[in-house]
Amino acid sequence: MKPPAKATDAFGREILAHFRGNGGHEIVERDDGFAEPTNGPAAYFAEFAQWPAFEQRAMRFAHGRVLDVGAGAGRVALHLQRRRLAVTAIDNSALALKVCRARGVKRTLLRPIEDIGRFPKGAFDTIVMFGNNFGLFGSRAKARRLLTAMHRISSDDALIIAQTLDPRETTDPVHRAYHRRNLARGRMAGQIRLRVRFRNYVGPWFDYLFVTRDEMRSIVAGTGWRIREFVDGDGPCYVAVIVKDRAG
Repeated sequence: MKPPAKATDAFGREILAHFRGNGGHEIVERDDGFAEPTNGPAAYFAEFAQWPAFEQRAMRFAHGRVLDVGAGAGRVALHLQRRRLAVTAIDNSALALKVCRARGVKRTLLRPIEDIGRFPKGAFDTIVMFGNNFGLFGSRAKARRLLTAMHRISSDDALIIAQTLDPRETTDPVHRAYHRRNLARGRMAGQIRLRVRFRNYVGPWFDYLFVTRDEMRSIVAGTGWRIREFVDGDGPCYVAVIVKDRAG
């Protein structure tokens, strides 16, 4: 009989396995029973030349002291270190950070996004949320609370470079039904409840937020930030360049 899945850091397990040459498929399972493989874990290790063009364009805005939120295997941190920027990579996975350090990331901290306010005032000039990591905000209310915290821990000329995707840009009836289900439950359409599976490991359930451009503008408004521009990718993915709101 197959043993039950182990409730553990499935994401970190897949990162470590791929790093050691024992890769496999990451499976994302949604709370409506939908499950599919993602582009990971290989995508978490991609060199800058292999990144999508819109990610490469957006990365030119990074400057100064950088906070890499949800660092994964460290692809963003390593690229920015090569540009001689001072980078702090954070993740809630100790195993992912172990891989980051083994690959050469100089400064790592085991810290979930919920604890981002623990950094000192004005500590960073750039906050990067790549790999659709705007989604780590989880909900509208949590996003606004953490954006306010990010305002405090960043410098006067700071910016956030945040990647997400527009959940409405799909014709899949399964996804559209899930969006309607979310709205009926008082959630945002793209507020996904999911967990990561890898081999016989399974991670905890958590909320992950995908937003339209208008939804992002609404979330950011009044938090001390404003949208400077969007860097569009092919399909639903895009990056928002978010700067301090001088009028706020």
